[in-house]
Amino acid sequence: MIQRHGPPPQARPRTQAAAYSGIPAWVRALAVLAAVVVVLPLLAMVLRVDWAQFIPLVTSEPSLTALGLSLRTSAASTLLCIALGVPLALVLARDSFRLQGLLRSLVLLPLVLPPVVGGIALLYTFGRQGLLGQTLEVLGLRIAFSTTAVVLAQTFVALPFLVVSLEGALRTSGSRYEAVAATLGARPGTVFRRVTLPLVLPGLASGAVLSFARSLGEFGATLTFAGSLQGVTRTLPLEIYLQRETDPDAAVALSLVLVAVAVAVVALAYRQPAAARAGAGQRTTAAAPAGGDVR
Repeated sequence: MIQRHGPPPQARPRTQAAAYSGIPAWVRALAVLAAVVVVLPLLAMVLRVDWAQFIPLVTSEPSLTALGLSLRTSAASTLLCIALGVPLALVLARDSFRLQGLLRSLVLLPLVLPPVVGGIALLYTFGRQGLLGQTLEVLGLRIAFSTTAVVLAQTFVALPFLVVSLEGALRTSGSRYEAVAATLGARPGTVFRRVTLPLVLPGLASGAVLSFARSLGEFGATLTFAGSLQGVTRTLPLEIYLQRETDPDAAVALSLVLVAVAVAVVALAYRQPAAARAGAGQRTTAAAPAGGDVR
């Protein structure tokens, strides 16, 4: 008698259930439409590029100067976002106090404000006649319409991205490991350095990369607060805006460069392999050995 080998009948429904996505056909159609809305303008820009002159256009002196300034200021603003955003996200995620919801709303406000409004707010804070500008002027510090103003404008609009990413990571990870480390005698600073940071490192990295991408594309707040001085405050988005009036081919070529950099940065932010999360867990376990002194 011939016996047939294969999965038992009861295993087949499980396989079918595992393959079921639960997405209706009309939802898929709308998803395709949404992708077309995003991709089609980018494709139109790629088709508009003068590829024969692409290299000379993007390697001209004004273009390279603007790109170099954008990269330097974006890196500086990202470091500033990390220095300010990590404590802020930790307080919002772990602490509890009155007006906490209001503070979170104000921190996230730059996400919905028009950038030019942020630039005006910064101008009336750090400008010569601003809230702090007169005091800074007496001290010999002039911030508005300088490279420092570019960094501040980028930090203002990019900080919420890091806070949102890191606060979400902190809430997801919970506080049980920190509590265990505290019971072993670790001080709060030690718990933060050896337990909390390793746990949320992937979220911190994603937030930092997104902050860098947002800083790289900042336009409105920079133009309002820092102006457009070549080599000083004219970043790549400002250079694209100016080239649009005089040399459309150069503007399109530079726009493609900015899009390529932004796509690479965002792809890096959302590339979170399982090995990174496992590595974070291993670092946390090694940081607080059972029965050891973690102080």
